[in-house]
Amino acid sequence: MKVMLRQNAAGQLVVYVAKKDLEEEVVSQTVVSEGKIFTLANGWELAIPNLPEPLRLPQTIEAKRLS
Repeated sequence: MKVMLRQNAAGQLVVYVAKKDLEEEVVSQTVVSEGKIFTLANGWELAIPNLPEPLRLPQTIEAKRLS
């Protein structure tokens, strides 16, 4: 699914999922061999492969929902 990454006014990383009309803060990030896993405030986990570093925001990327 396509998601948009951006920073909110407080400086937190935020994920927006247009198809679900969902916007949640990232509460934790885990680095794995394939990329990163973002855990959102609502409990969702999104796997994001090949995320470029340094992270330039805002940007739209492809993510896979794990849970």
